[in-house]
Amino acid sequence: MKIAVISDLHANPAAFEKVLEDINIFNPDKIFCLGDLILAGYDPNKVCEKIFELKDKFGENFEIIQGNTDKMIAFCNDEMVKKTKEAFPCMGFSLEQDVKITDKKYIDFVKNLPEEKLIEINGLKIHLVHGSPRAQNENIYPELMVETVEEMVKNSPTELILCGHTHKPCGYSLSSGKTVVNVGSVGRSMTNDKMPVYLQLTIDKNGQFFVEHRIISYDNLEASKKIIARGFEHCEDLGKMYV
Repeated sequence: MKIAVISDLHANPAAFEKVLEDINIFNPDKIFCLGDLILAGYDPNKVCEKIFELKDKFGENFEIIQGNTDKMIAFCNDEMVKKTKEAFPCMGFSLEQDVKITDKKYIDFVKNLPEEKLIEINGLKIHLVHGSPRAQNENIYPELMVETVEEMVKNSPTELILCGHTHKPCGYSLSSGKTVVNVGSVGRSMTNDKMPVYLQLTIDKNGQFFVEHRIISYDNLEASKKIIARGFEHCEDLGKMYV
């Protein structure tokens, strides 16, 4: 069983298209998406359009959950925009604009997504979360103390926890027997080179699994320019995150 796991697309269709090219070569049986489709990129509608195409193509073999920025878009209000602008100006102004330009059918779609999913394949129990099993916006970063990660995932009834949110790929093999893999970000990677990352997961008939992070090249400078060209306040700060 071959599974492609993607997360944190953040309205960046250029990165998503390049990742999909590599996924097509991998030829997976299933695709898992861990959320954050829209907000803080340059074209949320095109990203969601491609998500709908995958949903149609893979049917029940396409699994998707809601990310924290999906929830922000879905339940956006004036107070949320104000607080986000105060805490993180470029995200706040992007939120204000993205709610206006994102097609309502896509907002309704992410609004109704579950925050987590439990899946079993060949006896392997898998937990799909965006941040951590405890919270949609909790960070599982590289170089955390193992004891900290153990505490985060101790209540998950699974052997493999797949997460995103931080935009930094990493993994932990824990003494409890659990494995935690942060799959990284497709749309706004926080690796040194800012290139998209996704996960290839292979599960054998006995439930043994193997993972590989795939780093994909794309024109991140052009994506940055498209974000800055949107022209909202602090968009330059957002564009700098892509290069």
